[in-house]
Amino acid sequence: MKKFIKSLLALLMIVGMSGCMNIDYIGKVYVYLPGEYINQDIIDQFEYEYRIQVIMDNFGSNEEMYTKLLSGVSYDVIIPSDYMIERLINEEMLQPIDKNTVTNLSYLYEGVLNKNYDMDNTYSVPYFWGNVGIVYDETVVDEEDVVSQGWEVLRNPKYSGILYMYDSARDSFMVALKALGYSMNTDDEEELNDAYEWLIEQNETMEVAYATDEIIDGLAYATEGKYLGYIYSGDAAYILSENENARFYAPPEGTNYFVDAMVIPKNAKNVENANTFINYIIDYDSQYDNSTYVGYCTVSWEALRELTAEDGEFDGNEAYLPREITSVDETFHSSEKNRLITSELWNRVVMHN
Repeated sequence: MKKFIKSLLALLMIVGMSGCMNIDYIGKVYVYLPGEYINQDIIDQFEYEYRIQVIMDNFGSNEEMYTKLLSGVSYDVIIPSDYMIERLINEEMLQPIDKNTVTNLSYLYEGVLNKNYDMDNTYSVPYFWGNVGIVYDETVVDEEDVVSQGWEVLRNPKYSGILYMYDSARDSFMVALKALGYSMNTDDEEELNDAYEWLIEQNETMEVAYATDEIIDGLAYATEGKYLGYIYSGDAAYILSENENARFYAPPEGTNYFVDAMVIPKNAKNVENANTFINYIIDYDSQYDNSTYVGYCTVSWEALRELTAEDGEFDGNEAYLPREITSVDETFHSSEKNRLITSELWNRVVMHN
């Protein structure tokens, strides 16, 4: 019933907005976020309710976003990942959240708050969270192989030619390092070289297809003859909703547990509007609608409970709700040494293809 009422109210809001498309804006807020990471209906509703125009720009990676900020471009709200937030805090590129305005922080799921990159959420407000795991088609890939081999199933010659890997040094080295029992944040050159050798051997034996966002549709619809890969849980939730044969598994050797969060750059020009926007985005209604649309796990405790309840939008979707964090699950930390080494070694891996 609650879900029906929400849908009805949203419809009435949109109908009301259709009669007054020319909003008399009283302010603006400039938002910089990854592509396809927000429900446009939420933006429309925010503009209608607050008369604050939202101007959005998209980035393809945290590093791209960082470079643009260094150039001096001003945004009011950006949505980076945890390790990049750590870097931005360390380099004093952010300003504190106004918690007198962002009052909905108290309604967020406890597990996404007070993380090691921002222990008391002085500078960041969680947006989505999740982990990384293996997605496979159970009609092609044996579940027993996945469960018994963990990350090593991505090097099982039985599945050569049907494997996706992300064309990403950070993500692919995470897989190799976890498969070897190392921390994904290691700066140890010997361990990083071991991970490089793991990836080279995979390259030589698995006929790997290196890709980015194409992995999502590729695994959802088997359009490229690929049935195995690793992926972020929010994208996996979408794949599982589209492909009844798809399954998700987070290996016990450990994985990347991540939180993407909203922050306000130090050079933001519309700070009051930025805080108002952030508070709106973590409201129950916004979180419910946004998570339903994007597929990543909501940070709202109430929305999380409803979306995963019996007959909820993600009831039975094993990829939607990340597992309880284990001792070997980690968030990425900002390490220039790790980044430089893995970037150079990754170039060798993909050139070897």
